[in-house]
Amino acid sequence: MAELDRLESDIQSQITAAADEAALETVRVAALGKKGSISDLLKTLGSMSPDERRTMGPAINGLKDRVNAAIQTRRAALQEAALEQRLATEKVDVTLPVRESALETGRIHPVSQVMDELTAIFADMGFSIAEGPHIEDDFHNFTALNMPADHPAREEMDTFYFPEAENGSRMLLRTHTSPVQIRTMLNTEPPIRIIAPGRVFRCDYDQTHTPMFHQVEGLVIDEEAHLGHLKWVLQEFCKAFFEVDDVKMRFRASHFPFTEPSMEVDINCSRVGNELRIGEGDDWLEILGCGVVHPNVLRACNLDPKRYQGFAWGMGIDRIAMLKYGMPDLRAFFSADLRWLNHYGFAPLDVPSLAGGLSR
Repeated sequence: MAELDRLESDIQSQITAAADEAALETVRVAALGKKGSISDLLKTLGSMSPDERRTMGPAINGLKDRVNAAIQTRRAALQEAALEQRLATEKVDVTLPVRESALETGRIHPVSQVMDELTAIFADMGFSIAEGPHIEDDFHNFTALNMPADHPAREEMDTFYFPEAENGSRMLLRTHTSPVQIRTMLNTEPPIRIIAPGRVFRCDYDQTHTPMFHQVEGLVIDEEAHLGHLKWVLQEFCKAFFEVDDVKMRFRASHFPFTEPSMEVDINCSRVGNELRIGEGDDWLEILGCGVVHPNVLRACNLDPKRYQGFAWGMGIDRIAMLKYGMPDLRAFFSADLRWLNHYGFAPLDVPSLAGGLSR
């Protein structure tokens, strides 16, 4: 019996000293496993006399039960301690912060914002918005605009053509928004005052050109429109769009098939480091092309050039957005990068207005 007491005392000490469940399992196997110390004692019962078995059987089985109970108690204590430690070290805040609404997280693309700015400015001058299809025919995109059959813009290196139809004609993706002007003159009696913003398509791709980009063109047709009116319209637009008190403009002679005379327009600016400042300094920046509508264009639209005259202009929306908001690469406009949009985009409630200010 003394040996059983010593064995129980030793096993109980090991159980108490077990620091984790793995150590406790080692103690259990050493005592109660197939080759454990208590299991070995149970195996000796078969070689004992009946009197010895009556004495030793209950004693060894009692030892086994007490050891097993002590192991279970210690395991429960270790599991509870491990759980408390885990809860202390793996704290998780299961409460969620209030999520920002779509009005706070959403962003308006700079192109959409600039289109809204253009609309606000020209609507204040009495212009309406005109739209047209992206897929055009040769007449509206080229012929009616006084572009000769051998003009380079008609080549496939510049224009996206569709497969040839049975009658030999080929539709195309419009290369400018000028077809909207043609459709308006064909279907509207003068006076006409419109702007035509929208997507256009050309075979080009680099830092300042993309196959799809955005243009806005303006058109005025009546019996008295002249270059003085054109200059005023463009000057007021530049002051409002770039939000400056005054801007100097320089008109340089150029050539476009659909206007005569034709001009390119520069505005004064200064460059300070990487910053471009409009409306100050002695440098010049080209922003658009313009001119008096060619008589052949009026004739193609069934308007009498002896009675009606007018002027038109066009500019790249993406380009003026880059100039105003300091965006260096046009290709990023169409990369679908949310980081870029979060940086350059506008809040949904930043609605442009001349009274409240165009930009943020």
